[in-house]
Amino acid sequence: MFSVLQVPTYRNLFAAQVIALLGTGLLTVALGLLAFDLAGGRAGAVLGTALTIKMLAYVFVAPVMAALVERLPKKAVLVGADLVRAGIAMTLPFIDQAWQIYILVFILQSASATFTPAFQSLIPVVLPKERDYTRALSLSRLAYDLESLLSPALAAALLTLMSYSNLFMGTMAGFLFSALMVVSARLPSVPVQANTGSVWHRTTLGSRIFIRDPSLRALLALNLVVAGGTALVLVNTVVYVRDIYAGSNAEVALALACFGAGSMVIALITPRLLERITDRSFMLAGAAVISAGMAAAVLVVLAEPPWAAMLAVWAFLGAGTSMINTPSARLLRRAATDATRPHLFTAQFSLSHACFILTYPVAGWVGAVAGQVSAAVVLAVLATLGTMAAIRLWPAEPAMEADGMSTLSGR
Repeated sequence: MFSVLQVPTYRNLFAAQVIALLGTGLLTVALGLLAFDLAGGRAGAVLGTALTIKMLAYVFVAPVMAALVERLPKKAVLVGADLVRAGIAMTLPFIDQAWQIYILVFILQSASATFTPAFQSLIPVVLPKERDYTRALSLSRLAYDLESLLSPALAAALLTLMSYSNLFMGTMAGFLFSALMVVSARLPSVPVQANTGSVWHRTTLGSRIFIRDPSLRALLALNLVVAGGTALVLVNTVVYVRDIYAGSNAEVALALACFGAGSMVIALITPRLLERITDRSFMLAGAAVISAGMAAAVLVVLAEPPWAAMLAVWAFLGAGTSMINTPSARLLRRAATDATRPHLFTAQFSLSHACFILTYPVAGWVGAVAGQVSAAVVLAVLATLGTMAAIRLWPAEPAMEADGMSTLSGR
């Protein structure tokens, strides 16, 4: 899997991704502490609003920005977005009102909604062979999972030496380093093939391709499955651990680490597995794993099994999430042309985050009002319906030849 790091351009881009992720992790911790300083007991409301603004930027800004910047060189787009994010991070320590957080978070996340799809659409050009691209996807998934484990630990270590406001400087440094890595990378010279038509036509192009392609229609349903399992873990882990099991903050971190560990194990073995089975079989199996894990989460609330059982369920959910997320970009790569690739990756970025606008409130509000059993049941039903829809929308296809070896297309 690590052999793709021998490609200098990809190595630079991967370094940019990892450092930017660490900076974003520091930002998450620092933003929570800043919200508490500004709002005290209402810090949760401030953070909830900020997260909602983040999702809205991802869903609505990303397609518009993809249409507006498609005629610009990729390097200029990536570096420009990183510089905007670094500038916003630098201003965050100086704000003193909650509404200022909302404005700056919107600008920062709009820059991220520009950077991430453009970055993701560039990797298939840098690594044109499907086997190499699959390894890169596994490395990317591994980077996300490691960030979720390492960033809080790094933040905790730094907070013993400095105030939380200095963490924003770490975030700024991460984005500046990311920009430097992009500048130093020799990006492939791909002719700009801008689509004609109005901004609206170009903004909706990716979504219209999704609707036409059977595998991408199934991916829409699978995005809902992932959002259901992830929302349960990210929103309600603290409730399960502290309330149901009377655990400590350290045990909350342990439960989240088990979710990440399950995802990492699958990310490491995905390239080999996808040489033997189709993307369709692998991803639909992941959806079934998440649906079963959600049903097990209901039993965790009702029966309160041993603590190790809950950790196993969380690892199970992490594994299922990675089984869908890691190969998903392979479907986009196959459905794309040079002209439509940025729009397809942007559509996936936007549409996958739109699912969280549904599942985050279900996990939080239903859990608070009707109880954790109700929240887990509703999310389990959503995951099961998404799995059934994906099976129906994605017909199996025969084997094809790819990369000079007999394999199954999964499309």
